[in-house]
Amino acid sequence: MAVGSAYVRRGDGTYVTSLEPPVLFEAPSFVVDFQRDTSVLELLRVRGILEPAAAAMAAEVITDEQVQELRELLDRLGPRPDVDALVANDLEFHRRISACSGNSALCSLLGSLSGPATRARLCRSVVQRGGTERRLAEHRAILDALISRDPDVARSWATVHIASVEHDWLASLL
Repeated sequence: MAVGSAYVRRGDGTYVTSLEPPVLFEAPSFVVDFQRDTSVLELLRVRGILEPAAAAMAAEVITDEQVQELRELLDRLGPRPDVDALVANDLEFHRRISACSGNSALCSLLGSLSGPATRARLCRSVVQRGGTERRLAEHRAILDALISRDPDVARSWATVHIASVEHDWLASLL
């Protein structure tokens, strides 16, 4: 079965015929959709490593236009979004930050780590635990760090944000 420039042979393996980041990281994305609780936790921990790096890189190169687009994205959400709106906004917010990093490999890898199904589960756990306002405030803090072009603060807020999501996820399992 062909997947872009990656070929999957059932029982044999996945063969990548291109080293372009979107193609290279396309094959692992099917693994990410497993919905076991341990898989979600493992993905969050990988995101906790990569997303702060992407935010720090973005802070160094983000343009005024990109900042404005992120601000408008968050403003469109409103103070009390439903789960579907929160999921869509969250996916787009993090996608745009990774794209702003200027590193296509990092952007592709982060894109493959957490699809809409996984994000929906995470956002539902956040909403159920009353964490929507906190999550939105964390997004604003990341944006503020990007606006100030401060990579250390952007990295710190992204770390706090992913740790907060992980905490809410674990608490929802109890």
